[in-house]
Amino acid sequence: MKQIIKAVQVVYCVYALVMFAFFMLLALPVILISSAFGIKGGNFLYNVCKVWARLWYIFILVRHKEIYESPHDKKRQFIFVANHISYMDIPQMVLAIHQPFRALGKYEMVKIPVFGWIYRAAVILVDRKDAETRARSVRALKAAIARGISIFLFPEGTFNETGDTLKSFYDGAFRVAIETQTPIKPFILPDTIKRLHYKSIFSLTPGICRIIYLEEVKVDGLTMNDLPALKQKVYDIMEAGLKRYTAL
Repeated sequence: MKQIIKAVQVVYCVYALVMFAFFMLLALPVILISSAFGIKGGNFLYNVCKVWARLWYIFILVRHKEIYESPHDKKRQFIFVANHISYMDIPQMVLAIHQPFRALGKYEMVKIPVFGWIYRAAVILVDRKDAETRARSVRALKAAIARGISIFLFPEGTFNETGDTLKSFYDGAFRVAIETQTPIKPFILPDTIKRLHYKSIFSLTPGICRIIYLEEVKVDGLTMNDLPALKQKVYDIMEAGLKRYTAL
């Protein structure tokens, strides 16, 4: 029986990868063209990605569900942050944010064939090992905010493989929040690791993928002296949220 279940799992994962590639190739020309049209093109690009993610979820039987623990004004500008533990975090993030935004992404992802082209067009790239690219990415994030566009970052930087609820946070999101006086909106992704474990692409399973919007964290009047406390406050809110929802 275990061998049959394993075989079905492999077939399902191969099917999911084929569907992912199929919808990606359909979206690729539109994404590459829209990326050449400035802010409006960038906003349209993310809408195309939403359609891609939605169709893929339908075909692989994954259900996206949004839960709001506090009211969320989709017309306001935020710095969105979330936990990071699975490749499924990316389509979840794309589906969950319903206002114009730009995401900060790891440079390593551009090396993935074909997908890397879309990734390069869609995100603000950062190589955390390179001080120059880190500074350039921060300038790009601030420029997006100056144009009225929200931004999204994974404050852990990379997958949390520690076994703890969260990894320690980098300063970037909180530094930008204070410098631009933009409120932080944390959300958590408690199910993505159940759908796809970071250890293997053949661990993918159908089922629910929840995103939980947590309370807004205001930064009005904060200075760089408040950065450690702000970072800890957001960390505590997200950690408590993950502990609540991973038990469900």
